[in-house]
Amino acid sequence: MKRSSLSCFIGMLLLLANSASNAAIDGVIMPADDGKLRIICFGAHPDDCELQAAATGAMWAAKGHHVLFVSVTNGDIGHWREAGGPLALRRKLEVEKAHKILGIQGVILDIHDGELLPTLENRRIITRLIREWKADVVMSHRPNDYHPDHRYTGVLVQDAAYMVTVPFFGPDVPPLQKNPAFFYYPDSFQKPNPFQPDVIVSVDATMDKKLEALLVMESQFQEGGANGSVDLMPADPEKRKQRTDQVRNSFDKRNQSIADKYRGKLQDWYSPEDAQKIRHAEAFEICEYGGRPNKAELKRLFPFFDK
Repeated sequence: MKRSSLSCFIGMLLLLANSASNAAIDGVIMPADDGKLRIICFGAHPDDCELQAAATGAMWAAKGHHVLFVSVTNGDIGHWREAGGPLALRRKLEVEKAHKILGIQGVILDIHDGELLPTLENRRIITRLIREWKADVVMSHRPNDYHPDHRYTGVLVQDAAYMVTVPFFGPDVPPLQKNPAFFYYPDSFQKPNPFQPDVIVSVDATMDKKLEALLVMESQFQEGGANGSVDLMPADPEKRKQRTDQVRNSFDKRNQSIADKYRGKLQDWYSPEDAQKIRHAEAFEICEYGGRPNKAELKRLFPFFDK
């Protein structure tokens, strides 16, 4: 390449980088550079981040940190009766209500439910979002989850874990100078390897908020989502209330089971006495592909521990 052509090429890249320094994410209020943590959580559908990290997200937000939940697909086949644009809009409205309850922001990508693939273009999309958010913490599914959209969300986020620092991959958004810490959500799958928590957070303080947020997503929970039926959400008001109470109790027990399962591990973060009192927890595993936080760094990223 001639010197003049090379100079022109470099100048174009610099122009792109400068124009992207104030990069925006559609529909999201970009936070100021205020020294607060920036957390971005990826889920395959509009309910996955909320199921896995809503209570911890609300705790970060309560401390003034910046939390963004990203649904990688629009959820447009996640119901037994509805589909397409009307369902995608319904789920968008539901999850937006949930985010207001939690005090966080969210974004839904325009990818069809059930059709997510780990393509180069999708890798660029995920990489750009992490860069634009200037993330300190990134969360996602593990890549051996039961649902193909969950698996490929995990793969895409894993693939981005290195590329976010590479200057000439997606040079329209400046690379991060420091690789964020990447984390997995828990699941029950044992092969090829089980979930192993590195951080367990007591979420007793925000569990009611999480439950309230989950309950506004009626299409997925009270109505049962893709595998539900008309029988789950009857027309009778009293029976509808019973169904909602049933769903609430189920999710309450879900987070109790995490605390019970990892009770011993809670003592890594809380005093033995406090660990025994914790009723609800959310747990996360470090992905080895991103930053490698030690315990002191983990306590900075999860500023909830006294021990």
